[in-house]
Amino acid sequence: MRTPLLRSAARLLRRRLLGATGAALLAGALLAGTPAGAARAADATPTAPAAAAPAPASAAELPPDGDTVASPPGANDWTCRPSAAHPNPVVLVHGTFANRYENWLVLSPLLKSLGYCVFALDYGTVPGITSSGSGLLLPIGGLAPVADSAAQLARFVDLVRGATGAAQVDLVGHSQGGMLPNYYLKFLGGAAKVGKLVALAPSNHGTTLDGITNLAPYFPRVAELIYTACAACRDQAVGSDFNRRMASRPDTVPGVRYTVISTVYDEVVTPYRSQFLDGAGGAGAAAVDNEVVQAHCPLSLAEHVAVAFAPTALHLVTNALDPAHATPVLCG
Repeated sequence: MRTPLLRSAARLLRRRLLGATGAALLAGALLAGTPAGAARAADATPTAPAAAAPAPASAAELPPDGDTVASPPGANDWTCRPSAAHPNPVVLVHGTFANRYENWLVLSPLLKSLGYCVFALDYGTVPGITSSGSGLLLPIGGLAPVADSAAQLARFVDLVRGATGAAQVDLVGHSQGGMLPNYYLKFLGGAAKVGKLVALAPSNHGTTLDGITNLAPYFPRVAELIYTACAACRDQAVGSDFNRRMASRPDTVPGVRYTVISTVYDEVVTPYRSQFLDGAGGAGAAAVDNEVVQAHCPLSLAEHVAVAFAPTALHLVTNALDPAHATPVLCG
């Protein structure tokens, strides 16, 4: 059964996705599926200060990198010390056209309640692009080139490791946030610092957006408008230079355990099986579990956005983070 928190969060994201203010912006937002409804701030005249996000409960909750965007419940307690049961802190990585607060309203407090130290970053923000979909005026991230955002993730992981004393972290990401950590692992030396990567609907091999990207050559000005505002959207399109670079190395890096959680109703990262990772790499190859929500819950209608809030998907996340204590997956 869906909890009230889950229902309200899912409704919020669906409203934002359906409330996009233009086809071009919607297409860009869909490349990671997290909430649309972003808008450029007016440049011509000064405006009144935006309504502030909820203030953190204490200075200890402010990340050392100075990010003041509201943290999701349970995240970014920089005094947290990992337990013996959960020695790796969990770092949550949001998707394109999203921020940490809205993307992780459900998973962050769930993990905290299970005894994890939870951290969440914002990355890839572009000045002037904000969202008020939650009733707050918050930055929208995941727009910058993926390689730049992966470098931000690398710095954040080092901050978390330094603050907690942990040798490694586990990463959980949604959409672009499930894919860009793999760039960090492949090209930025992250493999030694990460135990597990759990990816919800990741754009691991790019997306056709149900064939929309095939239309880009016929509407070059529209495509360029999207890609100017969202370099990450260009990177995630099938056949991009970024995807060719990713394909130049094996899907996985030895030493990291990977879990991909997909839904057959994904309308954003298409085809959905392109999300799967290949762990076949000879001796020392990484372990990969490619999971499909409907294999555990045939009645689930979770699509790209809702998979970050669906009970079955989140149960798969908690099992992947603690496989020694995995439990039968609930259908919901």
